[in-house]
Formats: sequence, C-alpha cells, structure tokens
Amino acid sequence: MSSSGDDLFTRDDPIFENKELLEINHLPAEGRIVGRDDEISELANAVNPAIFGQSPSNLLIYGKTGTGKSLCAKYISERAVRVAGDEDVTSAFAYVDCAQDNTETQAVQTIAHSLNEPAITDIRIPDKGLSTSTYYKRLWTVLDTQYDVVLVILDEVDKLDDDDILMQLSRAGEAGKLESCKIGVIGISNKIKYKDRLDERVKSSLCEREFVFPPYDANQLRDIMQARSDAFKDGVLEPSVIPRAAALAAREHGDARKAIDILRYAGEIAQSKGKETVREEFVVQARERAETDRFRELIRGSTPHSRYVLQALAVLSLNAADEDGFRTTKIYDVYEEICRQERSDPLSLRRVRDLLKEHAFLDILEQTRRSGGSAEGSYTEHQLLEDPDVVRTVLVETDES
Repeated sequence: MSSSGDDLFTRDDPIFENKELLEINHLPAEGRIVGRDDEISELANAVNPAIFGQSPSNLLIYGKTGTGKSLCAKYISERAVRVAGDEDVTSAFAYVDCAQDNTETQAVQTIAHSLNEPAITDIRIPDKGLSTSTYYKRLWTVLDTQYDVVLVILDEVDKLDDDDILMQLSRAGEAGKLESCKIGVIGISNKIKYKDRLDERVKSSLCEREFVFPPYDANQLRDIMQARSDAFKDGVLEPSVIPRAAALAAREHGDARKAIDILRYAGEIAQSKGKETVREEFVVQARERAETDRFRELIRGSTPHSRYVLQALAVLSLNAADEDGFRTTKIYDVYEEICRQERSDPLSLRRVRDLLKEHAFLDILEQTRRSGGSAEGSYTEHQLLEDPDVVRTVLVETDES
C-alpha cells in the first residue's frame, strides 16, 4: 500500500503538547485564572443570592479588550450553577455574543435556544421564523418550566442595536412575565461610557452593581502565560520567551488575549521553521502577526469607503509621525485623493465624520476635541491607536483580495 502522501502531515508535533490551552475561547480550569482574584470575589458576592434561588444583582462589567471580563463572568456563572445544584436549586446560564447576535430577536432566540430542553418543555426554538414577541413568550415558558434562577451574560452588550432586550430581561419579574424563575443579567462592555447611552429606566435596573477590570500588568501577563505553558512540550520554550512576550503586551495594551496570541504564534513560527525550541526572536515576529490579525478581524466586513478613510489617516500618520492627531478636514483631503485613485466617488464630509466615529467606537482610533480659540472654534482630531504600518498593510491586502 502506497504511503506517498503521508509525509504531507506531521504526526508528532515537536512544539505543542495541548494547543487548545492557547485558544482565546478556552475557559481555563479552576486555579488557572490569574490576576483577577479580587474581581472574581466581588462578582461572586453579587451573584451569590442565585445559589439559593433568589434574584442575583444585575451587573455591568467594563474594561478594555483582553482584561478577563468574559472569562471571569463565565467562570463565576459556571461555579454558581454548580453550587446552586448542591442546594437543590435548578439553575443555568446563557451566553450571548452581542457582536454576532446584535438584534433583539437574535439575542432572545440565542438565550431561549441555549436554555431550552425540549424533552422537558415540549417547546421548539427555531433559528428563525418567529416574531420577537413569540420568542419572548417561549423564553418565559422555558424559564418558568425548567429553572429557579438563570444568569444571562450579554458580552459586548454595546453592540446591540437598542436597549429593548435589556429592558425585557431586567424587568421580567416585576412586569409579571415570569411567575417563579429569577433572572440576573451580566452585561459586559469595552466602552467605559456605555452606560451614558442607556435609557434611564434600563440604567436603573441593569446597573445595580458595576465593575471595572483594569489592564493586566507585565507580572500578571507573565503569570497568565506561565499558567498555560503546558500547552507546549517540556523544554521547548526558551526561558526568555514568556517574559519578553509579557513585557511587549504590557507596554502596548495589557491585553491577555494578545499576549496568549503572541505565545501561540511564536510556537507556530518555530514549527514552520522546523525548530525544536521557541526562541525569543520569534516573539517579535509573533507580535507583528498578532497585531495584523487583530486589525484584520476589526475591519472584516467593512465597506470600501470605511477602509479608504482609515487609509487616509494611516498615510497622514506615516508621513507625520510626530503629530498627535489630524483634523477631520485634513483626513478628508487625503481620502478624496484615495477615492480619485480608486475611481470612486467620495462620500460627503459629514458621512466621513460618521465613519471616523465608527472607527473610534471600535478603538481603532481616538478622537479628541480641541479648541482653536475665537478664530477657529472647536474641532476634532483623530489619532490611530493601531500601528499605521499594520493598518496600511492589511488595507492593501483587503482591497487586493
């Protein structure tokens, strides 16, 4: 029997022992969550009534990307469900990624589907085809039929189209939608000013407890990566790899996701080069790859003109690296030139201003209001938060594909 194709694949991975430990969506086992002891304790205190079948506090968790918000919320919810079971309280938690399920209908369908056990409720929750109100009615029935208490995690809650589901969930009990089941809502946002956008009634019921997760420092990032180092085979990591990756990540963002990405990419680079160890030199290459991949993910699905606006800001940033920011009109002039090169009609200045706001919302750039005195009045300056070289590289790749 021919084995001519066998050498296409590596049967024995010389670098990774358990690569899953370095995946972003991997929920670490107990004891592996590093640097968030205080936050975990405070979250546990807020949801503690749930283990007795009582109403937990509604929570809003803020913090930059990669500060452990989702990780801790899922961890606490899992623990609460387990302990509640010991108290003969039937509970569960539902997780919604609001960046993906950003409409009220999508979000309530996801919650109902994940909590429903058709064998018990005799209820179907189809992916689509029902009105929003019907999904709600089925959700309330599912909850009252199956559970004493439920926690609902709304991750990236600021991506929801409106506040309607927050109103429905946080006031379901007092509105008489539920007879016996209690709901606790955990909202998670990267936007520290998210609460300011909320309807006052939603704010009063949703924001019972608020928590801010600060960025990780270099020591915490080092401990986080060390806790996952058994993703690699023994002796593969050079001693300087984790400290260097932690120092890079802490200096730039304090983002544990990026730090873990850097570590994983460094291993993949060693793998692709046929090396037996992961070296410090691979960390710098891995950091560049992590930044590129993150930005590529941020702009995925963006319109051509949205990219042209970013390209204009990147061009200005590269040509005047000492500038702290650029006015909207200056960006618009470069944007118009890019449109001419692309043989595309430019959008209005007002629409470009809106696109810049959208990029600021995604933390791709930062906007600062300036005062030009009595002669000029106030104006806005925009500064890239991403490396302009990375921005330009990814935008060129995107437009060519």
